[in-house]
Amino acid sequence: MFAIPGKSPVTLTPPAVRQIRRLMEREGASGLRVGVKKGGCAGMEYTMETAIDVKDHEEVIEQDGARVIIAPMAQMFLFGTEIDYETGLLESAFRFRNPNVTEACGCGESIKFDDVETLTERMNQARSTG
Repeated sequence: MFAIPGKSPVTLTPPAVRQIRRLMEREGASGLRVGVKKGGCAGMEYTMETAIDVKDHEEVIEQDGARVIIAPMAQMFLFGTEIDYETGLLESAFRFRNPNVTEACGCGESIKFDDVETLTERMNQARSTG
């Protein structure tokens, strides 16, 4: 839908690859579906769930045996994002390093994105240089 030929919309760090492969094996899933939804104090939240199948218009990113499936409405918001998995003393979680985020709440669970026109322009620029 918003894909740019030859350019992955998201990249995964080695810890994220390992965790996604673990989830896929444990759940018998074909990948990890990533999306965004309205919510939280900054306006939007990331969503993640294991996926059994790929739906129409979803973008599939495969890296070293890990598969991320991006919901159609999330593709422009996630373009250029690096997904990491951090393990700490109190919690372990996926982290999104997303250049499209303009604000985040203090807890880090809620985000605000650039406006749609800016996101579209950024994608068109990447398309013309990619």
